[in-house]
Amino acid sequence: MKKVPRRRKPKPAHLLGIGLDNKDGHKRLTSAEKFTIVGGSDETHGRVTETFIKTFEELKTRGKPLEAVEPQELAEIIHKSTPR
Repeated sequence: MKKVPRRRKPKPAHLLGIGLDNKDGHKRLTSAEKFTIVGGSDETHGRVTETFIKTFEELKTRGKPLEAVEPQELAEIIHKSTPR
């Protein structure tokens, strides 16, 4: 009997942003289906949120889910999506 190759399920992927520069005592947490951002100052938390949102917009434009993108390509997209 011939073995039928099993299709591999894509590994779940999730981006995690951690801000370490919080000095005002606020606890910030932003959570979405494919990313979570924890901590950071108001400015840092906002910048990371904007970066992740733009990253997912670019992935959508390219027609690629997070699970399918290579780490190097993801790094380039994140770098491009980071506000200056």
